[in-house]
Amino acid sequence: MRLKELRKKRGISQLKLAMDLSMNQNSISRYENGEREADYSTLIRIADYFHVSIDYLLERTDNPSFLE
Repeated sequence: MRLKELRKKRGISQLKLAMDLSMNQNSISRYENGEREADYSTLIRIADYFHVSIDYLLERTDNPSFLE
């Protein structure tokens, strides 16, 4: 998942992202390190937060937009 890349690119800490998404920092860390996979609703929230498609977030495409 491109979560860490997107977060760092925008200069957002794990704690800020977790607070913005009403999650805890530990979950963000586990998603970034591949220790845990996000469920469908969490993927939607993260993709919406960064204004990217879920396919981009999951590295299925290099195009961040919703339309290819």
